Amino acid sequence: MEGTMEEIELVGMGLRTDAAPVQTVFYILLVLLGIVGNSTVIGVIGRSVLMNPSGGRNSDIIILNMALSNLMVSALRNTLLIISDTGLPLYSSREWCQFLMGVWVWLRSVNVWSTLSLSAFHFHTLRRVAPPVVNIHGPRGLPKVLLFGLALIWVLNFIYSIPAHIFSINGNQNSTETLMLVSSTTRPLLGCIWNFPSGKSGLLYATTSMVIHETLPILLMSITNVGSLYTLYAHSRVRSLVKDVHVIKKVPAERRAAKVILALIMLFIASWGTSIISVNYFNYNRGGSAEYLLVIARFANIIFIAMSPIILTIGHRGLRSFAKSFLT
Repeated sequence: MEGTMEEIELVGMGLRTDAAPVQTVFYILLVLLGIVGNSTVIGVIGRSVLMNPSGGRNSDIIILNMALSNLMVSALRNTLLIISDTGLPLYSSREWCQFLMGVWVWLRSVNVWSTLSLSAFHFHTLRRVAPPVVNIHGPRGLPKVLLFGLALIWVLNFIYSIPAHIFSINGNQNSTETLMLVSSTTRPLLGCIWNFPSGKSGLLYATTSMVIHETLPILLMSITNVGSLYTLYAHSRVRSLVKDVHVIKKVPAERRAAKVILALIMLFIASWGTSIISVNYFNYNRGGSAEYLLVIARFANIIFIAMSPIILTIGHRGLRSFAKSFLT
C-alpha cells in the first residue's frame, strides 16, 4: 500500500460512534446474558445428546448448533466491543485483522443459516404425520444426514467469509467506514477496517451479501413459518376426522414445539430484519441519522443472541427442568 493514509480511500464496514453510558451498560448486560444463556443451553442439551445419541432428538442437535454459533459470536466479537466501549484502545496488526474480520463474518453467517435450519426442520417435522419408522436393527447413532447438513453450513459460510479475510487491513483510531454488512462488525474494531479495491467492488460485495446471504434467509424463514402455521391448522382439522392414535397424540406436542420455534424465528426475523434495514439504509442513503441507525443495528444484532436461551428454556423440557432445579 503506497502513499499516506490521507491519500488512501478506505472502503470499509461500520462507523465509529460514541455510545452513551446507559447504552454501554445495557449492551454489556445483553452480551453477558447471551454468553451465560447459550453456555447453559449447550451444557444441558449437549449432555442429553451425548448420553442418548440414539434418542432421535434431531431438533436438539439443531438447537445445539444454533446455540454454539450464538456463543462464539458473543465470545469472539461482542466481548471485544465491550472492551472497546470502556475506552481501552485496541489495535491489531494486519494479519490479526484479516483473521478476526474473517472469523466475525463466518460466525455471523453461520448464525443466520443455523437459525434457518431450525425453522426448516420444524416445518419438515410438522408435515410428517405418519408414525415413525422403527429400526429393527437396534438403536441408531447420531443422524449422519443432519450432521452433514450442519457441517455444510459451516463450510459454505467459511468460503463466503474469504473476501472478509482478504480485504481487511489495520487502520488507525480516526478511521471511519463507508460501507457496512450486517454479518460483520458495525464499526472499526481493534483497528480493523475494510479496504476493497474500489468503492464499486465493496458495494457489489455488500449488495450480493444482502440479497443472497441476509435477505434470502429471512424470506425462507418467513415462508417456513407460514407453512408451519398452515400445516398445524390442517392437522387440527385432520385430527377430528382421523382415528390414528399417533396423529391424535402428535398434534398437541407439535403445537407446543411450534409455539417455541415460532417465537424464536419471529424474534430472529425482527432483530435481524431491523439490522438489515438500518445497515442498508445507511449504505445507500446516509444522512444525519446514520449514527442512530448504527446504534439500532448494533443492538438488533445482540437481541436474538441474548433472548433466545430464555425462549428455549420456557419451551424445552430439559432446559425448563434444569432451570427449576437451579432456582430451587
